[in-house]
Amino acid sequence: MLSSSPSYSPASSFPPSLHSSSSGNAFTGFIPMRKLTGAPVCTRLVRKDRSTLKITCRRAKERVIEEESSQMAETKRSFKVSSGETSPLGVSQVHKGINFALFSHNATSVTLCLSLPSQSDKDGVDVVELVLDPSINKSGDTWHICVEDLPLRDVLYGYRVDGPGEWNQGHRFDNSILLLDPYAKLVKGRSVFGDSNEKFAQFYGTYDFESSLFNWGDDYKFPNIPEKDLVIYEMNVRAFTADKSSGIDPSIAGSYLGIIEKIPHLLDLGINAVELLPVFEFDELELQRRPNPRDHMVNTWGYSTVNFFAPMSRYASGEGDPVKASKEFKEMVKALHSAGIEVILDVVYNHTNEADDKYPYTTSFRGIDNKVYYMLDPNNQLLNYSGCGNTLNCNHPVVMELILDSLKHWVTEYHVDGFRFDLASVLCRDTDGSPLSAPPLIRAIAKDSVLSRCKIIAEPWDCGGLYLVGKFPNWDRWAEWNGMYRDDVRRFIKGDCGMKGSFATRLSGSSDLYQVNQRKPYHGVNFIIAHDGFTLRDLVTYNSKHNEANGEGGNDGCNDNYSWNCGSEGETGDAHIKSLRVRQMKNFHLALMISQGTPMMLMGDEYGHTRYGNNNSYGHDTALNNFQWKELDAKKQNHFRFFSELIKFRHSHHVLKHENFLSKGEITWHEDNWDNPESKFLAFTLHNGVSGQDVYTAFNAHDYFVKALIPLPPPGKQWFRVADTNLESPEDFVKEGVEGVAETYNVAPFSSILLKSK
Repeated sequence: MLSSSPSYSPASSFPPSLHSSSSGNAFTGFIPMRKLTGAPVCTRLVRKDRSTLKITCRRAKERVIEEESSQMAETKRSFKVSSGETSPLGVSQVHKGINFALFSHNATSVTLCLSLPSQSDKDGVDVVELVLDPSINKSGDTWHICVEDLPLRDVLYGYRVDGPGEWNQGHRFDNSILLLDPYAKLVKGRSVFGDSNEKFAQFYGTYDFESSLFNWGDDYKFPNIPEKDLVIYEMNVRAFTADKSSGIDPSIAGSYLGIIEKIPHLLDLGINAVELLPVFEFDELELQRRPNPRDHMVNTWGYSTVNFFAPMSRYASGEGDPVKASKEFKEMVKALHSAGIEVILDVVYNHTNEADDKYPYTTSFRGIDNKVYYMLDPNNQLLNYSGCGNTLNCNHPVVMELILDSLKHWVTEYHVDGFRFDLASVLCRDTDGSPLSAPPLIRAIAKDSVLSRCKIIAEPWDCGGLYLVGKFPNWDRWAEWNGMYRDDVRRFIKGDCGMKGSFATRLSGSSDLYQVNQRKPYHGVNFIIAHDGFTLRDLVTYNSKHNEANGEGGNDGCNDNYSWNCGSEGETGDAHIKSLRVRQMKNFHLALMISQGTPMMLMGDEYGHTRYGNNNSYGHDTALNNFQWKELDAKKQNHFRFFSELIKFRHSHHVLKHENFLSKGEITWHEDNWDNPESKFLAFTLHNGVSGQDVYTAFNAHDYFVKALIPLPPPGKQWFRVADTNLESPEDFVKEGVEGVAETYNVAPFSSILLKSK
């Protein structure tokens, strides 16, 4: 995820501008020739007064690259402009025309650059640069202008911004670079995902005020699933259907529409919420802008945000189109909601794609107002709590407003149901990087009325060491990725000594972390596997990471994986080891689905996806990350069946998803050996006082059989065996249960059982 790039002004349809001069009511500006086929060659702007601009465009014929002016055609266009409005930031349609508003506290000049369809050449564009007059087009720290007679769509725009040049004062202005509007609601970038021929493609803002409003339907409604009932499926939009084995039309493979095609699989699995890896416009080719050990990779995970409002345009069907991406994202949300599945977005507000000062890649915030948008140290150098070269200045009032506006835009415009905040501890830091006990941004998100229906989930750590698991400022609203659940469950299941007490605490809802004020068990998001780290299959196949393909000599990725290869590193033909690995994967899934709290699983674990030991696979747009649908087909009747049935069992049993923390009458621990670090067996019963349908579970992490004494069932009931991970499919899970459970049960080594009374 570390991004680095040379200082470079991306190729642009907007030619670099010479300094314009202005005096009184008139100014002239000249745009020199660019050697771009079909691009505008020169434009002279003559300002007659403050309300009318006449623009003369000399255009190159499509075949022309460096020919003389005798080969050019001439056209004239006129626009009326007015001072414009300060709000809203970004681009908006007003009664006078199209309004543009940009915040910059430290800028001394701002130029609006427009590229629009040519009136004289149906395949060409006209380019206009409008220099904003601070005496007319600036109010406070907002620069603004209204342009009449602009098309209502198919206009690309950006800004050139100038200001103080002192780097030692924290400024990074460069008016030769065309900058993306931070509030652009749609972004036009490269056309094809991962096309290295477009690695330096410009990112433009654009808009569409012509298309009709999206039709959500008369019978449309939000799923509104209570947090205690969620089962979250973490997934990547592109990787889910990009592989040929998906069998879908190639034009929608790897797209928002591709997910719609596979909703039946999600329903068959039983999950009811998808957590999408980043879908804001991001730069997947950030690693390829300069020679470096990682320049062979494509950032498929998406943690390289270019803009916080626009859906990733290259997740649209066909070639990347921002308007189509917006529409198809809504179609995806609508279809998922219709199927009863909520949509949670993984959002990255801790850093952007603009890298660091050694290899900067200025595309937006850095060139608009670096001192406002990024955290700086006392020497006015970028602070790096994100591990990616820069850190967004989240609790600065302007940046906080940007983040809130972005979140509310995704809720109101796209109907998403919640957010998972990447490296959320960054959002708990002051403008100087020091931790805050009551961060204004975190409080504002918790209290905002528009966001009140949303799930809000923190990844409660950052790369600066601010580890806040169980301590994240929450106002009784915020949930957290429970990293301690992941570590403790991994360690117990693989047979580490001294883990039984911690394992029991995690299964019962982590009350040591979350039973504070009005927090609930579901405020802990339980997970064993996530996108970064080993897949479930690799967790039981490798003792060590194998990240050589990433180009960093295996130095990247986490070293503390708490994994166990079950006796041999990597793939093996040994039947005993293979059987043990299958059993361990089922043990992990059983533990996750019977735990109090909100369970989350990773895409592909339902069939046992492998990345061959790579625990940091962010840069591989290949089968290493892509869902393998043929593998799923091969595992449908065994591995997948067990995973799916267990998820559905959770949905149908209230005792597995309590609203509040367990009381003494709701759980019985069948244990008198808590203080023995060598004990690796744990059994307990969850009681349903209303129906009498209790659930008994036992885990044996020893390498020998344990004869478990089974407690008496409730009066008038008997125990039925639902799951035994030591058995082969289909006996490993029987939904209706198998009767005849005796007073004792021989629990096999490294296995677990699940009983229910009825």
